[in-house]
Amino acid sequence: MELSSVFEENGWTEDEKLLWWHDVDADALPDADVERVDRMHREIRHAFAAMHSIGRAVSVFGSARLDADDPWYKAAESLGRRLVDEGFAVITGGGPGIMEAANKGAFEAGGRSIGLSIELPHEQGTNPYLNMEVPFHYFFARKITFVRYATGFVTFPGGFGTLDELTEALTLIQTNKIRHFPLILVGCDYWKPLVDWISGTLVTEGLISPDDIDLMFVTDDEDEVIKLLLDYHSELTSHIHRNAADGRVP
Repeated sequence: MELSSVFEENGWTEDEKLLWWHDVDADALPDADVERVDRMHREIRHAFAAMHSIGRAVSVFGSARLDADDPWYKAAESLGRRLVDEGFAVITGGGPGIMEAANKGAFEAGGRSIGLSIELPHEQGTNPYLNMEVPFHYFFARKITFVRYATGFVTFPGGFGTLDELTEALTLIQTNKIRHFPLILVGCDYWKPLVDWISGTLVTEGLISPDDIDLMFVTDDEDEVIKLLLDYHSELTSHIHRNAADGRVP
């Protein structure tokens, strides 16, 4: 049986196909990889073209499993509205829960409400509060887009996906792959065990530097979230203008 037929019969996702390797039918893999790399290229190119003019934006993360009655849903909806009022577009994963809440706040405030949706085998579709959807097959292409077009991350309570986005952003900042933009955790009680483990285990055992704990902010205060984002954007704008005046690339 051809490898493509095995994939099809077993319902393999694109990421499963990408990350799987075996020497069975090895001669067929190079052609499949050429097609796959071409698809990656098209996906990233489409995302860059779709997102290039959105202006300043904030990526908001959090659980897909919270309903509209949950206090965190209401907090994310309020923040989405406030971000639009302050001139930011709102970027989420486009799904339910916290993503829907932030998109809803932005959408109903008349702002840019963007969903970077991902094709998953057992997840719901996009929420109804988007005025732009950018679909992805590959997580890494989606993550590039989350980071490239945001001047800050706001992370509400969530599960593995939320932790994945949070720790990737922390790693990129720690390794100076990206500028140290605001990485804000909303929910002091929720995030306290994680912060305590980072400061009490990772720092104590010398696995990260003591200063690395300062790469993120933890708060319950919406006003503080907005202030952190506005202060950073003001600083970034000044930096760009100074470099432009000096004839340097920002």
